[in-house]
Amino acid sequence: MFSHVVIFWTDPAKEKAVETLMAGAERYLKSIPGIIHFHLGRMATSHRPVVDQTYQVALNVVFTSKQAQDDYQVHPAHVAFVETVFKPNCKKVVVYDFE
Repeated sequence: MFSHVVIFWTDPAKEKAVETLMAGAERYLKSIPGIIHFHLGRMATSHRPVVDQTYQVALNVVFTSKQAQDDYQVHPAHVAFVETVFKPNCKKVVVYDFE
């Protein structure tokens, strides 16, 4: 199993950036082969100071293997998502990958 966690900071100048990002992730990414778990959501508020609350959207994708994640990165649907959805709507991204 291989986990791919992506934290997105959307562009505050774009009124619909969060909605566009989430709809695009669902459209382009969810059905890419090798995914066994796909969870996309908005930042959850917390009273705990240790919880980062500066981002807007997070994506947690679990793959069957590291190779499946490597294949996902170059899949045409992922490339299309990056170019047409992510780049126009986000200011920052942080990725955490782990096995």
